Amino acid sequence: MNLDSLNLFADVMRYGNFADVARQHRIAASSVSRSIAKLEREIGVRLFQRSTRRLTPTEAAAVFFHRINPALKEIEAARQVAVDVNKRPGGNLRITAPAVFANSAIVPLLPELTAAYPQLSIELLISDSYPDLLEERIDIAIRLGSLQDSSYVAKRLADMSYYVCASPAYLQASGRPNDPGDIAQHRCLLFPHGAHKLDWLFRDTSGSISQVAIDGRLLITQSESIRRCAIAGMGLALLPDWLVRDALDSGELLRLFEDYNVSATDFDSAVWMLYPSRSYLPLKTRVFIDFLAQRFAKG
Repeated sequence: MNLDSLNLFADVMRYGNFADVARQHRIAASSVSRSIAKLEREIGVRLFQRSTRRLTPTEAAAVFFHRINPALKEIEAARQVAVDVNKRPGGNLRITAPAVFANSAIVPLLPELTAAYPQLSIELLISDSYPDLLEERIDIAIRLGSLQDSSYVAKRLADMSYYVCASPAYLQASGRPNDPGDIAQHRCLLFPHGAHKLDWLFRDTSGSISQVAIDGRLLITQSESIRRCAIAGMGLALLPDWLVRDALDSGELLRLFEDYNVSATDFDSAVWMLYPSRSYLPLKTRVFIDFLAQRFAKG
């Protein structure tokens, strides 16, 4: 039994099919199938029941996976420690981030990151779902908003504020609201996704919080699309600071209610980096954390 075959078997147990594992390893699905068949011959037991529609692990496969999975993780950790001895970040770094944040804040930094660390390979998994970092072998996960209870290690990358914004054209046509209560006279771009509700919270300089109901004809579940609609003059929008910074600098959007903190949920939103282990942080992970933190510190 070689290590590659064991890793392929473990991944088939995690993903439940040959096709996803093949894509993960950038090999043909037939190669995964042949590797599993060879492993079955070496062990002397059938590991999967195959049909045209399903791939079902046998009881023997479940027992085998339970025993070898911790060992495979230890071997990978030992390999990473050996790589880090050279003090040159290398290997494959798997990162997951929400789509809008990834495209706005991570992708523009990739040329600089790959130039600085030529021995590092990057896999950026753009997804709004929350994958299991251990099962998916993810090194770093970016999370936005209030941090939920988690067994992962969390590092606060940056505070995240929300701004009420509108285009100059919209404000010229509809007037500029000077007080949160004026919002009732305006069209708003609605984002009811997740915990967001159809009202906005305003906290003034004294700490007093008021809740303002909003209304509008456009309900959109992606913040980048809301940003584009706001620039097009379609209404007021509540958006995170990192997403509207360029539009504010260019004058495409104007920030309203600058004397207030505004939110749709709570006032403790941030950009977080999560990673799965406290025991050992690989060099490749450390340099990415430091790299991203430095870039965000520059604004």
